[in-house]
Amino acid sequence: MNQENKEGNFSGLKVTSFESRRAYEMQSLLTRYGGRATIAPSMREIPFELNQEALEFGKKVVQGKAEIVILMTGVGTRFLLQVIEKEIPRETFLASFAKTVLVARGPKPVLALKEMGITPAICAPEPNTWREVLSILDQKISIKEKKVFVQEYGIQNQEFIKELKKRGAHVSRVPVYRWALPEDLSLLKKAIFDVCDGNTDILLFTNATQIYNVLEVASEEGLESSFRESLDRMVVGSIGPIVSENLKESGLPIDFESKESKMGLFVKEASLVCPALLEEKRKSWQKDHKKIEVKIYPIKLYSGDLCKESAFMKACRLEPSSYTPIWIMRQAGRYMKEYRELRSKVKFLDLCKNSDLACEVTVTAQEKLGVDAAILFSDILLILEPMGVGLEYAKGDGPLIYRPVRTEEAVENLPIVKPEESLGFVFEAIKKIRSHLNSKIPLIGFAGAPFTVVSYMVEGKSSENYLHTKSFMYRDYKAWNQLMSKVTDSSIAYILGQIKSGVQAVQIFDSWVGCLSPQDYKTFVFPHMKKLFSSLPSTTPMIHFGTDTGALLELMKEAGGQVMGLDWRVDLGKSWDQLGSVALQGNLDPLVLLSDHKTIREQTKRILEEAKSRNGHIFNLGHGVLPQTPVENVRALVEMVHELSSR
Repeated sequence: MNQENKEGNFSGLKVTSFESRRAYEMQSLLTRYGGRATIAPSMREIPFELNQEALEFGKKVVQGKAEIVILMTGVGTRFLLQVIEKEIPRETFLASFAKTVLVARGPKPVLALKEMGITPAICAPEPNTWREVLSILDQKISIKEKKVFVQEYGIQNQEFIKELKKRGAHVSRVPVYRWALPEDLSLLKKAIFDVCDGNTDILLFTNATQIYNVLEVASEEGLESSFRESLDRMVVGSIGPIVSENLKESGLPIDFESKESKMGLFVKEASLVCPALLEEKRKSWQKDHKKIEVKIYPIKLYSGDLCKESAFMKACRLEPSSYTPIWIMRQAGRYMKEYRELRSKVKFLDLCKNSDLACEVTVTAQEKLGVDAAILFSDILLILEPMGVGLEYAKGDGPLIYRPVRTEEAVENLPIVKPEESLGFVFEAIKKIRSHLNSKIPLIGFAGAPFTVVSYMVEGKSSENYLHTKSFMYRDYKAWNQLMSKVTDSSIAYILGQIKSGVQAVQIFDSWVGCLSPQDYKTFVFPHMKKLFSSLPSTTPMIHFGTDTGALLELMKEAGGQVMGLDWRVDLGKSWDQLGSVALQGNLDPLVLLSDHKTIREQTKRILEEAKSRNGHIFNLGHGVLPQTPVENVRALVEMVHELSSR
């Protein structure tokens, strides 16, 4: 055994690397340290042949109009010079370039500058991420009102640009090369299949772009979900902070980060620590994935007539009842111990897709709380999975869309969902819930409203300002309408399938529509909502719910729905006076349930008094119950509503 193997040994484990430029060196290193190596090149660098930004940058340097230049990579620095010297003499450019304030992110751009006979004014310290660049700039110079040029390296770093602008800089990007997939994808595809099949032990990433290219190919092969899940049983190694940051942003695990961002030291360190990490990780996975006992809920015949005279259904029809009915948005959720225990063993998407488990959590929540209606356990974004946009539920980050839809071409490629083929598990869950729920308790189905679903598709995740959604909406009216139409048509089919399967009412969640002005709602959303509601049977009550929609309520009522859902930001009584003859649902602030019973009772009484015992009030929160909420407070709320509204 050679010296290296004494110092570190993969012990025959299967190690996969996605290295491209130094593939042969990586193969040699992995073999030397006792690994069974798989090298699957995942990228190639292609200079921009007609890089106008680089040429314009070169002219500005010569004219003395570039005050600060931040160089992010060595390869990019070299390519930058190659592009510029096609139009500007090399000596002329370098003479002016040396007079600017040059900032090097790390040793590679320093070396590239050295080859040109130039020394940078500022060098970022280790670990050489953009954050260190910001920190050293803050220490050394003011960039306020300065013209700052950033040589980019493949993937745009919006956060870095944003931070520079926050400091008052006038920032210009200088992209000099782009990353492409290899022309021959056979090795990369085989490596992805091996990961999904569990035929890999360790994955090593040495470049941020490798991550995105691997996920792109996995997605094209329909294997993205399987690839991500398989990483729970493997060790994922990162060569340094930049790669780790991109792994995190992509929702992938980081089990090991090298102390030295050099390939030889990275592989050696990996051989020392990864075998033990793998053993620990697989033990943990086996412990967490012990087969849980799933109770089988057989489907039985059910007649919806039994709950037609329930307090909830009467309220939907504006008929009098002996008390105000109540149900709670997200009533089967993380605030319940039983739900948390189940979720510790089952991923969210798996829970949604298992009709027996979905039945169990739906029925359990209704029985435990004593609410007047049950709501199907599901998620508004399930409809996106068959549309092929890469839906994932990342731990701690919520839903993520890995292929956001932001162009006309992307819209055109989207299919209309056929829910009977791709969402049959939802319909099966409804039939099972309806078979085992109290026969007098109505079951509420639900779907996301087109605007909210489309916003997720365009943004790719939760958003605070809806930048991508609104810019797309304003920029390309035709593509926006085409996208909304596709989601609307898919939603109509999905809701009709739920009604056919046995729900008594449906709630349409428009959680994000409150970001729009009334005029924008009327132009970009209203026609699609009108189509949706007019395509559904009037015999099934529709609850039209949105948040922060005080300015939109009249338009939403006009769009459709027998029941209007209110959040806590509006006065229920005044809203009812404004809207006229329609049932209302709401509208306790979810945070009230984190207080004491006296406060909960006072706030409950206030809302009931605003309703003035009018026919058609359904008590609910203004949004979903929060995970921190004590379950006894929710039960107390249900009892208070029943008691205080008794008539």
